[in-house]
Amino acid sequence: MIINGVSIDATFAEAFPMKATRAIITAQNEKWAFIAAQAMTGFATSVIACGCEAGIERCLSPAETPDGRPGVAVLIFAMGGKGLAKQLETRAGQCVLTSPTSALFAGIESDIKIPLGKNLRYFGDGFQIAKVIDQTSLNPNLAKSSSTTKRYWRIPVMDGEFLTEATTGQVEAIGGGNFLVLATSQPQALAACEAAIEAMRKVPNVIMPFPGGVVRSGSKVGSKYKALNASTNDAFCPTLKGMTHTDLSADIESVMEIVIDGLTKTDIDLAMRVGIEAVCALGEQHGIKRISAGNYGGKLGPFHFHLQEIMA
Repeated sequence: MIINGVSIDATFAEAFPMKATRAIITAQNEKWAFIAAQAMTGFATSVIACGCEAGIERCLSPAETPDGRPGVAVLIFAMGGKGLAKQLETRAGQCVLTSPTSALFAGIESDIKIPLGKNLRYFGDGFQIAKVIDQTSLNPNLAKSSSTTKRYWRIPVMDGEFLTEATTGQVEAIGGGNFLVLATSQPQALAACEAAIEAMRKVPNVIMPFPGGVVRSGSKVGSKYKALNASTNDAFCPTLKGMTHTDLSADIESVMEIVIDGLTKTDIDLAMRVGIEAVCALGEQHGIKRISAGNYGGKLGPFHFHLQEIMA
């Protein structure tokens, strides 16, 4: 398959099941909501070393948030429910509770509930107050759901009060969708990835957790060093063409990867499609030669995203 001179490899991205949640952070203005969201999703590129994968999904208008203020939706993914709950609670306490004018709300409904502010209330040292109210009383513009009565905690802090919903929902999700951009130079590979990320950020229910959405240090499973469970993907490293089995032609001088976590397979399918379309729109005339993907022979995860099927 060739699109605008760019070859689409007959391969697939291999992904695996995860647990996920969405939280909504609001603040006095979008600037401070975004600051809190950036802090909460920091150091969360890969479960390999970060404990979770997290990112900003999108900014929310006052009409979309529980308290009628500017907000930001964040998604957090982890390998299990206990790990997800721990990461959410730690990040909420250290990054949102501490951020000026912030409030924190559940962003997803599920029968499985995990603590959001349920345990953060103890920071109030006995002065915290529980409120069970209809969420539409906070923001009448919100559409009514089947269950609008929720439990909130009001925690006294030095700038006034931190309002947080007690719990949020935990859902099944998928991590590790990906595609590789192979180009004739580093600037061209990065420009293509930037175009892809700009398009993909318009897709709901997904995040690209690496810095700016792009990872240059794609990995393979295992290493010559026993202490490491992942190491550099040498088959796609341009500087190793003459030293290892390579998957690169002579004209490829830079490879970058975009990793996608999503709430469903359909969400990741769509994100990969619009991202690859954006890369191919630049085309061979901008140094883009191939689109490939990272997989481990189908042994790592049960979700396989076949590039040519997605782009058909």
